[in-house]
Amino acid sequence: MPSPSATWTAFAGQRLIASGSPAEVVAAARRALDAGTTEALLLFDDATGRTVDFHLRGSLEDVLARLRPTPDPAADATEPRGPGRPKLGVVAREVTLLPRHWEWLSQQPGGASVALRKLVEAARANSGDADRVRQAQAATDRFMTTMAGNAPGYEEAARALYASDRTRFNKWTRAWSDDIRDCARRLAAPVFAKEAP
Repeated sequence: MPSPSATWTAFAGQRLIASGSPAEVVAAARRALDAGTTEALLLFDDATGRTVDFHLRGSLEDVLARLRPTPDPAADATEPRGPGRPKLGVVAREVTLLPRHWEWLSQQPGGASVALRKLVEAARANSGDADRVRQAQAATDRFMTTMAGNAPGYEEAARALYASDRTRFNKWTRAWSDDIRDCARRLAAPVFAKEAP
């Protein structure tokens, strides 16, 4: 089961059937199946623009149950845990650095882990807007490729998206179906947020 983002969107063909929490979206998709839709159902994770491969068979209760996280048997183990702070969400992974980097890190107060966390937090704070724009561009582009990749103006709209040009983006998406156009514009909103009104 994919980790649910805050919002998903579902389409039946080119028609938007739901946008909201994963539970709302899968419930709407299940209802569309129950109503006998013959159009292809696609669910999207709005944060990434990727389609969500989600099993919609069974009752609505069965479908909604699949959204609940499954318990991790390793988390319930009574064996002593290794180093780290799993209750805080700390995850141990390998980092490869040059000797001079390790030397510098070892001289920092709190050691290498504390210094690395501080560096990452500072970088996130400094590049937050740029990261949000880049993520919105990638998510919008993935959605557009799936839903409008063959539509007139797709390539020009993609160029406008990466150029952060709202006027051109709106121009080239104007002829698309209302639901696809509106969803693409909603996903792209963070890209154009810094523009003057």
